[in-house]
Amino acid sequence: MKLTLIVLLLAIFSPLFAQQKANDALLLDLYQNQKYLEAAQYLRSTYTEPVTDLKILSRLAYTYQMAGKLPDAEAYYQRILDKDSLNIPVMLNLANINLKRENDAKAIGYFQKVITLDSNNFMVYKQLGRLYMEQYNIPLQMRYLQRANTLNPENDEVAADLSSTLISLKQYKTAQKILAKALAADSLNLLLLRTMMRLNFELKKYAATIQTGEQIINLGDVSYPVVSKAAEAYFMLKNYQCCIETFALLPELYQSEASYYFTAESYKALKNNQMAINFFVKTLHQCISENTSLYYSEMADTYNEMHQVKTAVNTYQKSLFFKETGMIYYTLANLYDTSLKDKKNALKYYKKYIDSKPPAKEQEYIDYVQSRITELRK
Repeated sequence: MKLTLIVLLLAIFSPLFAQQKANDALLLDLYQNQKYLEAAQYLRSTYTEPVTDLKILSRLAYTYQMAGKLPDAEAYYQRILDKDSLNIPVMLNLANINLKRENDAKAIGYFQKVITLDSNNFMVYKQLGRLYMEQYNIPLQMRYLQRANTLNPENDEVAADLSSTLISLKQYKTAQKILAKALAADSLNLLLLRTMMRLNFELKKYAATIQTGEQIINLGDVSYPVVSKAAEAYFMLKNYQCCIETFALLPELYQSEASYYFTAESYKALKNNQMAINFFVKTLHQCISENTSLYYSEMADTYNEMHQVKTAVNTYQKSLFFKETGMIYYTLANLYDTSLKDKKNALKYYKKYIDSKPPAKEQEYIDYVQSRITELRK
């Protein structure tokens, strides 16, 4: 009987215990000090399971979300959605949680549910457009970005994303209209100006490219895409000195094969041949990988293993063209000496190996080479 009475009392009073109120002052203090995990743990200890009140579930979900405990937050939001399947804020929170966890497919699913309930939700169309952009799904990307742009034509991110896609599709007139409308609302927006500069460059409107480029540079953006387009536009208009000066805005670290090439061609056009040669050399250094010598060396090793000695020798020599190393000299000398019986070239490359001043750790090779040089000179 006693046991039955206890069970009965628990059944009656447990819902009351579950509905006890949290200390709002304590929670506010925890929130203000960004102690979200402590707040979540406090809430969980205050409201014992099973929690059915939607407001309490919402508070738990939010707190766990702010604490970065995304699986817990998702679980609580899902419990709310199970009870209220048309709750748009909960769907948005679930979508954003899945975005943070890089589960884009689930996020898209929630966003699409939202727009079936709210066909004018600009932020959701914008987010869907960007998600499909990342997936290179141009038809869906265009559909959602166009809808977002219709809802808010002045939004810079949507206007830039949509017009960039249109430029790629060579739909220049439409891209120009979208950018013009957005720029009318914010004429100093760098995101929009960069996209307009790209459009002008694509259309070969070089004077307009330069004008926009100078505006962007004056606003403090001297990034490679901006500087290079402005400089190349100067080159196309045969203003070679301005091309040189514009490319010079780039630090050495950000110079490229293209920047050196156009600079070289500009100096050549100005009859400054020595500077042209200097920049053509820099162009060559940029377009040749530092690993080219290594690649040829590895290929030569492979030919050697296949007993294709002459091909191996030729390939080692190509490796030396890109970078001279002592061990390649040694390998070539050894091949000429032992496989091809070519004493003249063997001696030549043994000497080059010694002249390369090999490190002390190669003393065994040094001793061998010196003995072979003595032998071959006889």
